[in-house]
Amino acid sequence: MNHTGTLPIRTERLLLRPFCSEDLRDMRDNWLGDPAVQHEYGEPCYETDEQAAVLLQSWVAAYADPAFYRWAVIEQESGKNIGQIAFCRVYDDCKTAEIEYCIGQAFWGHGYAGEALAALIAHIFARTDFSKLEAYHRAANPKSGRVLEKSAMHRTETVERFRRAGEQPEGEVCYCITREDVI
Repeated sequence: MNHTGTLPIRTERLLLRPFCSEDLRDMRDNWLGDPAVQHEYGEPCYETDEQAAVLLQSWVAAYADPAFYRWAVIEQESGKNIGQIAFCRVYDDCKTAEIEYCIGQAFWGHGYAGEALAALIAHIFARTDFSKLEAYHRAANPKSGRVLEKSAMHRTETVERFRRAGEQPEGEVCYCITREDVI
């Protein structure tokens, strides 16, 4: 695989870039410390700066691996860290990655997740040899579903995560896009 790691990506309104220590306060204030956001994202709420700092430090350290892909989503106008978009799983053997994203509640409804997702898809297919990108949302999380519905991704029966586990998605709605879909 031709891994590039987490290179910066700029859109009209956003900067996607590697996380840094200065992101801690915005992360906690805008999404990581919000139980509603973290529940929808399927992750625990980080109630203290110390808890969040441990997570942030683990991400920063992981950037040494070019197969690690996790972007801070920065609203250019305010300079605030409003969320993240990442590959939560990378499958080198089939050149596939699974995308996850999370945007702070105060920034919902502005199209930021979709803008970040579109930029990420274009960036990855232009700069790497990934052949497929996948994502899914819980059916109980229609907000996340709308992001995928509006994206260039299309519905599919399953994703690599479930195939490898020998499971069928139950309550998850799966999406994918291939390199051929964008050429």
